[in-house]
Amino acid sequence: MAQLAGLTMDAAAGGLFGLIGTALGRVTGIFERRQAFAQEQARWQHELKLHELTMQARGQETEAELALIAQSGSWSGLEASIMADAAIGEASRWVINTLRLVRPTLTMLLWLITGWIFARTQDGSIVEAAVFAATAATLWWFGDRAPRGRSAAQRLA
Repeated sequence: MAQLAGLTMDAAAGGLFGLIGTALGRVTGIFERRQAFAQEQARWQHELKLHELTMQARGQETEAELALIAQSGSWSGLEASIMADAAIGEASRWVINTLRLVRPTLTMLLWLITGWIFARTQDGSIVEAAVFAATAATLWWFGDRAPRGRSAAQRLA
């Protein structure tokens, strides 16, 4: 009978240790899952930050491309204006002279109108807008129209 009691105690102790081992395994698993979840959250935060930085870089890249396109369009417009001026071709002298007086006449009128606005209005923003428009038009019309120097080949000829 003592042997039967020893066997029963051994079985109960083995079962108890088995249950304790299972419980410890489960508790350890809970901590492992918490740690894995925290690690996963940190990875998600890192990926989110990378996406935000990528979007910011793409936004800056797009702004730079738009600025380049706008600048290119501005130069293309100036080039087209100069080409149109050069494409007058053969015409009578008085027509060419009249066409050559259009820009200076318009510029003078624009500055006279700007002076009149300056004298008549008390609103500073209107005056600033008129001066800006007159300055932009003047520089657009006459900015790149200076006579060009002769090239080395022309000087040698």
